[in-house]
Amino acid sequence: MRRRLISASMLAVALAVCQSRGIYGDPPEAKDSGRTEAHLPGAHELIPMPTLGGTQFWGDELFFHNWRIQRNAVTGHCRLVDENNLRHAFGSFDHCRAVLEEIKRDRKLPPMQGKAVIVLHGLGGPRAEMNPLCKHLEREGGLKVFNVSYPSTRRSIAEHAETLARVVASLDGIEEINFVGFSLGNIIIRRYLADQSDASKGKRLDPRIKRFVMLGPPNQGAELATQLRRNPAAKLLLGESFQGLGEQWPWEQLRLGPPPCEFGIIAGGLGNAKGLNPLLPGDNDGIVTVASTRLAGASDSIVVPAFHSLIPRSAKVAEYTLRFLRHGYFVSPERRKPVTDEGRGERD
Repeated sequence: MRRRLISASMLAVALAVCQSRGIYGDPPEAKDSGRTEAHLPGAHELIPMPTLGGTQFWGDELFFHNWRIQRNAVTGHCRLVDENNLRHAFGSFDHCRAVLEEIKRDRKLPPMQGKAVIVLHGLGGPRAEMNPLCKHLEREGGLKVFNVSYPSTRRSIAEHAETLARVVASLDGIEEINFVGFSLGNIIIRRYLADQSDASKGKRLDPRIKRFVMLGPPNQGAELATQLRRNPAAKLLLGESFQGLGEQWPWEQLRLGPPPCEFGIIAGGLGNAKGLNPLLPGDNDGIVTVASTRLAGASDSIVVPAFHSLIPRSAKVAEYTLRFLRHGYFVSPERRKPVTDEGRGERD
């Protein structure tokens, strides 16, 4: 009975995540037949057109200030969108990039420069869930923020990491790059960092990378994903990346490692033995346990009293994140409380 209760509870959470985050937003473009990019027609919108959503079908591959080139995970089509999500071109990647170059010349857009932070949302989420945090980093930190959208339920962790590599490579002129990940976004960043640090494959990590803040990271896999590993509905709705955190985690973690840069961890929890979800072991944020967020080598870690999905919307989390990006800690050493018996840093 308890096992059935846990399974039903976990599935209900999974379905709620899907429904609340717009996984079913399927734009007309996603219904086209899959053609190779070489055969995709191109069009330049004389009047910019609003997009129809589809957060689980489009992923960012190139940034220029607030302009983005996105690719459809189903058809391979690309589109060029501005900061208001108006579409200016669609077709192949090369076509969209050519249109962007025209816009840059016609509008005399300045080159990018300065310090930046790349932000990745969690499983099933729209990039909008990270907006409060992004606005704080821009307003209070003076950082250039690239809030990346990716179809988290449509690709594997490895494929998302490859796309992230293209995003990083597109940031010409940016002098310093930091990362902030939420939930699954952290694992994708870790996979990217591991891939790009693999000297045996002739890879070299981008020297501009400095710091990385993890929000609610399932660094040791996700108990919820493990509980749902045999649930066909969860596999269908949440995709390969979700399975990578559960059933496939023993293999996935072999491709990860401690980030080759300074990193800090912000976990959600209550500072007790039960946390927000009594069906999960130990302290937790309702979805991810504090224990699973831990990772050796962290420069600092902290626990805040917040439910998982609300962590990136927390004003206190935004303050901690900016402080770490600036100084490499959440709480200054002179104000830090002693580490508890459970190995956690100060609880907010």
